[in-house]
Amino acid sequence: MSENKKKPVHYVLWVFQVLLALLFIFAGGMKLVTPYEEMAKQMANGPVVFSELFLKFIGVAELLGGLGLILPSALRIKPGLTPLAAAGLVIIMIGATVISLKMGFAVALMPLVTGILAAFVAYGRWKLAPIPDRSQMAASGIHSVSRSQA
Repeated sequence: MSENKKKPVHYVLWVFQVLLALLFIFAGGMKLVTPYEEMAKQMANGPVVFSELFLKFIGVAELLGGLGLILPSALRIKPGLTPLAAAGLVIIMIGATVISLKMGFAVALMPLVTGILAAFVAYGRWKLAPIPDRSQMAASGIHSVSRSQA
């Protein structure tokens, strides 16, 4: 595939990566800083009440997944971790969708769409427009603009 054909997909993937990263960093951060008692009140109306340890685990996974959507690709250090982070977030969203379906389809729509977007990022960064790491760029003669050159 020529470089010109990759560019639009590349930019679309970056937009989705940033938006999903913001969503998951916020959601994971809130799970980590919100007291369990307050989260338990919110879950009381839901179909399942999760333990504090499980919610903290999900919060850490979402936070790290959100960072994994951006940092490896932006820094070009192990950019292959970006599709893995997106795939991990897809797994979390599958669980969220299944749990939310017990409260109705409308409630499950948000995690379903989020999971589909994360799957698109995973596939896109794996097959459609992978980001080369620094060693691949140096081997192919591609030079990134350093701050001193800008």
